Amino acid sequence: MEGFELKEFLDAKVQEYNQTAFIENDPISIPHQYLKKQDIEISGFVASVFAWGQRTTIINKCNEFFGMMDHAPHDFVLHHTDSDLKPFLNFKHRTFNATDALYFIKLLSYHYNQFESLEDAFLKGADQNAEDVESHLTGFFDYFFSLPDHPRRTYKHIPSPAKKSASKRLNMFLRWMVRKDKNNVDFGIWERIKPRQLVCPCDLHVDRVGRKLGLINRKQTDWRTAIELTQNLKKLDPEDPVKYDFALFGLGVEEKYY
Repeated sequence: MEGFELKEFLDAKVQEYNQTAFIENDPISIPHQYLKKQDIEISGFVASVFAWGQRTTIINKCNEFFGMMDHAPHDFVLHHTDSDLKPFLNFKHRTFNATDALYFIKLLSYHYNQFESLEDAFLKGADQNAEDVESHLTGFFDYFFSLPDHPRRTYKHIPSPAKKSASKRLNMFLRWMVRKDKNNVDFGIWERIKPRQLVCPCDLHVDRVGRKLGLINRKQTDWRTAIELTQNLKKLDPEDPVKYDFALFGLGVEEKYY
């Protein structure tokens, strides 16, 4: 498929999969449990970091994590005591362990004591007029690990284009926070990063479907691959290219369109 035919096909799939029914079995269901902006940000960020492996396990681990915060993450990061942190000493999700959990809480506490929104963390060192969010992600990595004595092992959980990573999970988180439409799957609570700057999350399903449709030609899957995919999606919708993440992911997961 090419040109108009491809756009027509993918636009129809966006309408099919960009629906609230999609939420229940997806990690995005975690921030949808909250109404307060900062709770949505924190829970969405952690859910995106946890988002590898089976979706049921991801959701269960997120609920366990935020259960230890009494499901009030913003209040917890601002007002917790040392004794409140003890339950996290036994937390583990795949390679994410207690050391990582405690540093995440420490950084989030540091940030929210200075800023109202987590969006500010993605504007550190960023070119806000850039074509895409590469500088936002590299700046976020540097900011996230700016506290003294940060654990180097935690680097693995925060991707960066500077390391050639496709940065799938953070691109997914940015999609959740920035995109806004009438379907109310994504939240659209951030306005200083624009939908046209987003980069498509390039997970296994999106990668496979993108290659089948000729949207990806690059052999490996890295940051340049995510940019190639996004640039091709911008030919279909320059203002909101990442809406096609719904179509590509749905085609892969639900239809095995490889």
